[in-house]
Amino acid sequence: MDKNLLNLKNIIEEKVFLSKKNAKIANDTGREIDWVFDFRKILFDVEILNQISNLFLEKLKDLPKFQIGGLETASIPIITSVILNSNKNISGFYVRKSREKNDLQNMTEGNLTGEPIVLVDDLMNRSLGFIRQIEVLESLGKKVIAVCTILRFRDISYYKYLNDKGIKIFSLFTLEDFKDTLGTSLLENKIKESPDFPFKINWQVKIPNPAYLYVVPKSAPIIDESFIYFGSDSGNFWALNQETGKEVWRFKILGFGANGKTIFSSPTLYKEFVYFGAYDGNFYALNKETGKKKWIFMEADWIGSSPAIAEDLGLIYVGLEFGFWKKRGGIVALNAETGKKKWECKFDGLTHSSPAYYKKNKFVVIGSNDGGVYCFKAKTGEMIWKFQTGGEVKASFDFDEKKELVTFGSHDGKLYILKVKTGEVVHTYDTGMVIYSSPLIYDNKVFFASLNKFIYCIDLNNFELIWKFETQGRIFASPIAIDGKIYIGSNDARLYEIEPQTGKNTGIFQSVERIVNKIAYNEKTKRFFVPTFANEIYCLSKTVKDVDI
Repeated sequence: MDKNLLNLKNIIEEKVFLSKKNAKIANDTGREIDWVFDFRKILFDVEILNQISNLFLEKLKDLPKFQIGGLETASIPIITSVILNSNKNISGFYVRKSREKNDLQNMTEGNLTGEPIVLVDDLMNRSLGFIRQIEVLESLGKKVIAVCTILRFRDISYYKYLNDKGIKIFSLFTLEDFKDTLGTSLLENKIKESPDFPFKINWQVKIPNPAYLYVVPKSAPIIDESFIYFGSDSGNFWALNQETGKEVWRFKILGFGANGKTIFSSPTLYKEFVYFGAYDGNFYALNKETGKKKWIFMEADWIGSSPAIAEDLGLIYVGLEFGFWKKRGGIVALNAETGKKKWECKFDGLTHSSPAYYKKNKFVVIGSNDGGVYCFKAKTGEMIWKFQTGGEVKASFDFDEKKELVTFGSHDGKLYILKVKTGEVVHTYDTGMVIYSSPLIYDNKVFFASLNKFIYCIDLNNFELIWKFETQGRIFASPIAIDGKIYIGSNDARLYEIEPQTGKNTGIFQSVERIVNKIAYNEKTKRFFVPTFANEIYCLSKTVKDVDI
């Protein structure tokens, strides 16, 4: 090893490497870990930073002229130093971890030129940070030709995504260079199986004028045999052809919405109808083939709730919000074919929660911002029970008909499992942070997520935690079961495919924008429809080798 590298290695061992023997180390969710390389301790030391940038430039010297970039914040001092120490006119920029919500609402800052790009960072483990940057830059028509890090955790063959794209991988050190410091057992614990990226994009649609300010669940897509339906921040409700992504029809809501919100309600289908609410206070029933208005219910001030249908009763339910001082929200039951009101109940809190219909007992359950969960006779509106949580209940519910249970999350950070007939608590699980999404009961387990970035799996036989899986972003999206796997999106802009028995991550799709809603899936065509908070829809298929035959 050359003396400059050896000198930097000694500095890293002395100042950067920390183990749990001499420091309390936790990840960003508070979970204790064994060791860490904390490069921020040296990245603002001018002398050391100059050493790093000169070593980077030596690694990159045979590349054609390039521009240099990276992900905020660790890459920024490296980018700056490389630019200052280069004898070439190198342009620099950085990629934001999340899109700027105001001003220009950029994903990148700096001057992006037409030259090929080298991305830099302090270290590379699974390479997911680089993958997100590459997707962002490719969406802007740019090409990444190389990545360069101080430390690389894994063998180059592990980084299949980068290798498949022909992106060169440079690093000053690997974990093997620090095996005497780490110890063999700690070194082996970091070497895991490479993540798979089994999805291909069939088409992508970007609806204009997304509301970047709101990073919350919006209008999730629903499908029938041919079309995909969803609302957008532009105030238009869309029907697209599933095969091509082409517009079939669009419908403009009557009002302007409220505070930049227009359609956050996810649609529901029944017979020839498609239903959704909007922040203009109206609840719409359209002909799903033509987009023509069938009827409109106009008694709310705002509707962010998503409707639920009781097909056997011919009724549709949705949460309502009002500007009154005390009666801020409620639920209404409407005749699904005529829009005529059957019954209504008002609550003290705004009602963004989406109702759920329990067909076995003909109950409808809904939550409210007052922290209450309400259960009614679906036909008459007679209240069966009310349960009080310690926080707002924003999402929806799932039922276990065999065990007669209902489950949901609250902003108090807890998952609740109740007896559906009585509202009696059977079990709670505290995640320590807001639950904004709906749980899923599948294979005698309940799957749910929290804004603490974790996905959880609980056994419904004994209510014990089977596993939890950590993403790199807050989770607003709800899980769905497809062909024996669990799929859920995250604010890290990834769709995760998870094995339900073990919690193993078996596949990833990396988008540019955050995935805050449940995805849709066509069992016949095997196509996935993935929405983002930026009003995009991706139509995906799994690559042939990953499809079960």
